[in-house]
Amino acid sequence: LSILLSLLVPTHAIRSPDCGGILTPSGLSYLAEVSKPHAETVLRQDLMAPTVPDLFLGSRERNQIDSVKVADLSLSLIPDAGLRLSIDVDLGVTPAPSTTKEMRLSILADLHVEMNPEGNLELVTSTCKPTVEETQSTEEMESKSSSSDVDKVINVDKICLEVSKLLLLPNEQLASLTAQFPITPSCQGQYLPLAAPMFSEQGITISLQTTFQVVGMGTPLPVSPVPFSMPEPASSSPYHLEPASSSPSHLTLAFSEHFYTSLFFALEMAGAFNMTIPVSRASQQGRSRECVFGGTALPHEGLGGAVCPAEKGESSPRVVLEEDKATLKLFLTVHVGAGSPAFQSFLSVNVDMSAGLLLSVASTRMMISAAAIEDVELSLAASDVGPVPADLLEELFLPTVRGEVPAQLNVVLSEGVFLPHISSFTYTDVSVVIHKDYVLVPCNLQV
Repeated sequence: LSILLSLLVPTHAIRSPDCGGILTPSGLSYLAEVSKPHAETVLRQDLMAPTVPDLFLGSRERNQIDSVKVADLSLSLIPDAGLRLSIDVDLGVTPAPSTTKEMRLSILADLHVEMNPEGNLELVTSTCKPTVEETQSTEEMESKSSSSDVDKVINVDKICLEVSKLLLLPNEQLASLTAQFPITPSCQGQYLPLAAPMFSEQGITISLQTTFQVVGMGTPLPVSPVPFSMPEPASSSPYHLEPASSSPSHLTLAFSEHFYTSLFFALEMAGAFNMTIPVSRASQQGRSRECVFGGTALPHEGLGGAVCPAEKGESSPRVVLEEDKATLKLFLTVHVGAGSPAFQSFLSVNVDMSAGLLLSVASTRMMISAAAIEDVELSLAASDVGPVPADLLEELFLPTVRGEVPAQLNVVLSEGVFLPHISSFTYTDVSVVIHKDYVLVPCNLQV
């Protein structure tokens, strides 16, 4: 399907990121901490199962594992390679009915991230090195380190299989990153990883491309004028980001200007900006049989306005990001007419407007709302009632456009847009920082 879409939609053939994130060392530490209960559950279920082969090889008597407790689990970065997983497990082992031993099982495993054939990121074990030592025995309390059992060879295949099982849940969560998310009933979005993440001392950097489907069909997106890359701490970079190693946040998400433009373009393609503005009958200056629109009387019964995307070239919506400010530039055509249900237009007006955007985050969604319109330009597109002076156009349409268009935009945007996230995790302690050309979202993770 991806190949077919790339043929049908040429703009998708050039895959380039429009957003991404950096998981910091503090975020990695948090993930390790919340993973301990899961690791303990998996190891306890398998190592204490009576049908499982012995943990140790060469035992003359059967070793029965009575207890499994994860004492420590940590994840550390290996720049340009991946992660090192370290697990210390306290085992209670009963080699004979009358004796018990306490053993410390230590596992060191190197992990890296691959993209599987489905396009999902996947944690894979590179190397696995388990070791074990006896920490206490009811038979040999005085010489715990001299026990010959400590030198027994470990069943490496068995332990490393457990490590692979530990990765099943994280890989399910990583797969949830690429799930489609609804924006409107007819418009869905999806975040697609472009490559395996990059590992550095700063953290784990992942680049994503956002795609949109309208009624199930891929939407050709406007081409980004500037390729986007995740902001780096290097002073030579056009993007300035505090070093992740010194950041108190677990994760920093970044969204390019092109991301927001693509979002509004997809909404326009889905018809989200098409709206009908009914105008009720009223009287003005004694003209009781005339219909009032925006404070001026026109002699038409049942007058109303239909707002549609502009039918002129280069009319796609655009989002402009500047320091501490986001602006939506929207190009619409208002068709004014009468009649119901058969609407007949007799006047069309081009509306070029700019509105400030307010950005915030709630749970795993970015909330976007249009503030007051900052600038509106009206021009006559077509008229069956003769020429209409510019001042009359403003008198007719400006109050209604200023009031109705932002209000209906906010209805469309009220549900918010899902941020890139994995299942069971939400975002807390969030801030949204708008820079020129991109938006940063530092946040913490919460399972």
